[in-house]
Amino acid sequence: MLKHHVREMLQKRVGGQNYLDAPEDLICYSYDATLSETRPEAVLLPESTAQVSEIMKIADRESIPVTARGAGTNLSGGSIPQNKGIVLAFTRMNRILEISKKNRLAVVQPGVVNGHLQVELSRQGLFYPPDPGSLNVSTLGGNVAENASGLKGAKYGVTRDYLLGLTVVLADGRIIKTGGRTVKNVTGMDLTSLFCGAEGALGIITEITLKLIPQPEAQRSIQASFADLDAAGHTVTHIISSGILPVALELMDSTTINLIEDYTRFGLPRDAAGLLLIMVDGAKESLGRQVDRIKAICREQGAERIKVANSPEENDALWEARRNQFAVMTRARPTCIVEDMTVPISDLPAMILAIRKIAEKYDLLIACTAHAGDGNLHPHFLTDKSDPEEWRRVKAAEAEIVNKAAELGGALSGEHGIGMAKTEYMDLFLHRDSRRIMGEIKKVLDPKGILNPGKWL
Repeated sequence: MLKHHVREMLQKRVGGQNYLDAPEDLICYSYDATLSETRPEAVLLPESTAQVSEIMKIADRESIPVTARGAGTNLSGGSIPQNKGIVLAFTRMNRILEISKKNRLAVVQPGVVNGHLQVELSRQGLFYPPDPGSLNVSTLGGNVAENASGLKGAKYGVTRDYLLGLTVVLADGRIIKTGGRTVKNVTGMDLTSLFCGAEGALGIITEITLKLIPQPEAQRSIQASFADLDAAGHTVTHIISSGILPVALELMDSTTINLIEDYTRFGLPRDAAGLLLIMVDGAKESLGRQVDRIKAICREQGAERIKVANSPEENDALWEARRNQFAVMTRARPTCIVEDMTVPISDLPAMILAIRKIAEKYDLLIACTAHAGDGNLHPHFLTDKSDPEEWRRVKAAEAEIVNKAAELGGALSGEHGIGMAKTEYMDLFLHRDSRRIMGEIKKVLDPKGILNPGKWL
């Protein structure tokens, strides 16, 4: 528990109803979607940027660690208060402040749920593409902190590509504004991008200005099943190199397919070794040509069955299975570890093959899925952490998979971030001086090291 005088000051700044330190409350904010857990000493629910500023002034003066938190869906331990201290939960800063159709932008608070914004925008014919698998629960503040992406990253990119500006509270309580409301802006350094993906280690994001685009006129989806997983992987590279740019191009292996069917009965082909889900969008008259070309490529690469959605309802049905995959995997074994790395698209088949061989080597159940259109893989370790011998094999296999991604010129994380889970592998992917410079930036903006300490820096 925080010192009495600190507790009184914080309660005065946010109100007693927004200050939590009962054990049952602290437990709720002690974990995220990883396996780690640390209880904070207090949880604060600020309602404005001004309140966040006052909180940070006290935290800076008293050298209290502060961890910002959205919905707690983080898969790398980034929202866990490893050094205790304060958790700033943005549950009550959840308003969409502005949607401007004329300027194609939205201004939101960090606690706005991604999916809620998507619904509001669709009513106005607008579109915000980044859609992580957790879009119906994850918040935009967390999405910015992790530079989240999701299924549509292959065509539309990631969160950073849609940021126009931020309001950020620094470690000492100063409030700064970065960027602005225009697409073109080279007025000084790009501080907006600096805070995006920094996992709350450089400042607390309290307001976000997002670039929007017109909603595509139409979209269609294709499901292609393969008797060979390698063939599915090679099909991805052929589609991308053909000049077609799918909105989404997802891959699922046989383990994933059958787990989804075990619990949901979506009608996926249980005998398939690999399944591709492909979405294209654009003008209605262009979709037929794209679909026909993709079908032809899939057949050339050995697809056994191809299914095309011919209505919005059929389209949604194809993707519902993909969005349910993590939920069903958590039911398969006591522990589910979701890895996250990216390789060049041309090396995707080699990475998939390596994961299969590593799973066999260590006698582990690893379900492999991928945002294949951008080379982002998610090996799911389905295991039991309470079994010491099996857990030893999991950690050894994890290290080999990460090393293979580094060997192929990949990235340690494509969208989940580093947090606490992947810090030990950072030096495989970053030049020593690059990491040193990151540490120096951290010291300038947070000299006492109170913002989300114990993480990737």
